[in-house]
Formats: sequence, structure tokens, C-alpha cells
Amino acid sequence: VRNYKRLTALTVLDYALESLDNLRPGDCIVCFSKNDIYSVSRQIEARGLECAVIYGSLPPGTKLEQAKKFNDPDDPCKILVATDAIGMGLNLCIRRIIFNSIVKPTINEKGEKEIDSITTSQALQIAGRAGRYGSSFKQGEVTTMHRDDLVQLKEILSEPVRPVKAAGLHPTPEQIEMFAYHLPDATLSNLIDIFVSLSQVDGLYFVCNIDDFKFIADMIQHIPLNLRSRYVFCTAPLNRKEPFVCTMLLKFARQFSRNEPLTFNWLCRHTKWPLAAPKNIKELVHLEAVHDVFDLYLWLSYRFMDMFPDAVLVRDIQKKLDDIIQVGVSNITKLIRASQSAAAPGTAEVLSEDFPLSRTKRDTRAVSDHHGAKSAEAFSIAVEVPGERRAKNLKAYRSATRQEDLKSHGRGSLANRLLREGLLTQEMLRQLESEWQDQHRNGRYGLGSKRDDQNSSNEAGKKKK
Repeated sequence: VRNYKRLTALTVLDYALESLDNLRPGDCIVCFSKNDIYSVSRQIEARGLECAVIYGSLPPGTKLEQAKKFNDPDDPCKILVATDAIGMGLNLCIRRIIFNSIVKPTINEKGEKEIDSITTSQALQIAGRAGRYGSSFKQGEVTTMHRDDLVQLKEILSEPVRPVKAAGLHPTPEQIEMFAYHLPDATLSNLIDIFVSLSQVDGLYFVCNIDDFKFIADMIQHIPLNLRSRYVFCTAPLNRKEPFVCTMLLKFARQFSRNEPLTFNWLCRHTKWPLAAPKNIKELVHLEAVHDVFDLYLWLSYRFMDMFPDAVLVRDIQKKLDDIIQVGVSNITKLIRASQSAAAPGTAEVLSEDFPLSRTKRDTRAVSDHHGAKSAEAFSIAVEVPGERRAKNLKAYRSATRQEDLKSHGRGSLANRLLREGLLTQEMLRQLESEWQDQHRNGRYGLGSKRDDQNSSNEAGKKKK
């Protein structure tokens, strides 16, 4: 373990910002939800100030362009609104970090969503962006937007950083193939569950959360793939909250199973490339999803070069898409206004995909993804309201949760789960059913998937013998 000493001073201020009227050049407001980023950036623009915007789902090129704009002393943009993405690989000239909130949603070991205060490590990583050595500011400052958050921030920053005591382990394809040899009829998702339940690790290790892996495994289970290829697809970098990206991975796997190369023209046809500049937030979010699809194609091209042959061409259009997204982000306040004034269908859903964290107090109760946006909204209301009203709303939330459980009982199919989580629409489901029936009539599906997996597993077992 190497320890490094900070080369410039970092001061935690004794006063909060309290109003955006008190912003100064070099300020960075850190938010933990897109909702807050949209809201804060529009309020800043209403004051006649220009701001740069950086958040995690933006393409790397767009992040760098926004950082360059903020760092440029000749550019009128002197304010930055960002998520904790600024703490990862970006060099920024920030004078003062302002925490819009000190709570953020996290995923616990059970895969459930929790709202809790940021950790000391996270707070130091973000606060440390202010007054970095080599920047135009010799000293960094840290504060909060709201006065009552400042005391807690000071407590968090004063606590020692918890040491990393254990490392995560993920089952390897060889281990899963060994299990499949002895359990030829088990699905990949079941094999993973069995492996985890039988795993024994000492205190230095733990088994990684494999919910995302199992989600993809269930999603592509009906597609005939050999076990090794299925495993690779399940480890693909995928945000399962993005319906379009999930649908494209499904199409990738289906085309791959037919042994038909995924060409540049095929990809352009399914992503409707070329694409125009976004006119509202919903279109901007879709462009970000298309960029993720191109990333997914490039990731798979490194592993299946013969089936994903046009990586160079895809990389070229990804750069063009990055430029289009940059235009949208540069005019993000205009996109927000267009979304709100037009009240386009689905816009509200896009704007409410994250927890509204700006004034939420610390609370460690878990909110499962299973209950969707309505439960999350009820939960955020419950923890925001003090006293008796808070208890009343929390009770109502728990009651609503129980009702949702009763309603969803017995509807455990993958299709219903995808619909509940918003990853599939009814139209997508009808299209998938139609395609599946066509393929079934051609004899491509049915027992083929299980047979292919079994043959692959038996071959792996014979090789080991």
C-alpha cells in the first residue's frame, strides 16, 4: 500500500452556499442524480451564468470537452455542475466543491437499492478535486449547498478511511463448465446460483454480486449458444436500466447464434444511424444509449473478431455520435425547457429515473428495484417529511409495497419482470414473440439451446478427462 500526501491545502468552510446567487468562478456543484443536475443547471442559467455539465453516462469525449470548456480561462463558462464522475480521470481547475446533497443511492450486497450518506472515501475523493496541485487555484475549499448538511459533511471528512479488508471473486468460465458437465440440464443462471451457494471463502475474499450477470443470462437463455459464448455475453458491460441497450444485446446474441456476422450495415439499420442532434432530454438520453450500444459492439469485437468484423467503422461513427451528444449537452438547458414545454410522452419518466436527493435525509432503508418508480417516489416522500407526516408516509409506503408484492405474486416470468422494471415495452415484447415464433417454426429454438449447452459442456468435460 502506497500513501501519498496532498500537496495543496484543502479547507472545509464554516458556512454553506445556501443560494446559487453566491456562486463564484471556479465553483463545482456536485449532485448525485440527473434530476438535480437538470434542475441546478437550469437555475444557474436563469441567473445569466453559463455552466458545464458532466455525469457518468456521457461519452468520454463529451466529458473531456465539457472539462476543457470549464478549464479554459477565456471561456465564459466558469461554473461546473457534475456527479461524482468528476472524481475519476478528469483534470479540472476547481476552486470550491459544493455538495448539493450528501446522500446518494447505492446497491447493497443483496442487489437492493439503498439511500445513505456518502462514505468518507467518497467524500474525500470528490472534495479532493478542489485546488489540485498544478491547477490555477493554490488552495481548495469544500462546503455544502444547505446549512444543515455542513455539520454532517465535516463529521464524514473527519472519520478515518475504512481499510479494504476483502477482495471480490467471480466464478470463471472453466468453473461453470465443470458444473455444467455434472448438471447438463441446468441453465446458466441456475449454475451460477449453485456455484455461489456451494462456495466457501475465507475472510480475505467474498463472492461478487452476480445479479447483472444473472439478468443477462435469463434474458438470453432461450437463444441457442454454447456455454462459453453465453458466459461472455453475460459479462458484457450493460446498464440493465436501459431498455434499448438490453434489446440490442438480445439482437446481438440472436444474430450471433445464427452464425451470421454483425456487420456495419446491420448495426446502422438497427440503431437507425445516422442520427440527428437531440431536441429534448428524452432524445439526448436515447443518443447516450446508442453510444452504449456502440461500446457494447466494440467490447464484443475484441472477443469475437470474426462475428463483429467492423470495429473500425463502428469506432468512426461512435466519434461522430460523440460530437452530436456534445452539441446536445452544450444546450442542455434548452433541451430541458423543450422537454417541459412540449410535455412529450415519456419525458417525465426520463426526468424521474433517479432518486430526488437534493433534500433527502440520511436513511438506510432499502428500496428494491422490484417495486419500480412509484415505490421509490413514495420512499423519497417518506424520508423527506419530518415528524408524524414522515411516519404516516412511511407506513403508506410499506402498505403499498405489500400490495405490490401481492399483485406481482405468481407473475415471475422473465417477460413480466422485464415489463415491471421498464426494460421492455409491450411493443418490444410483441416483436420478440413474433420473431421467436418465426424462429421456432424454422426449428432454430426449442431444445436447441439446452442441447448446445449440453454438448458444449460434455466436450469441455471430455477435454479435461
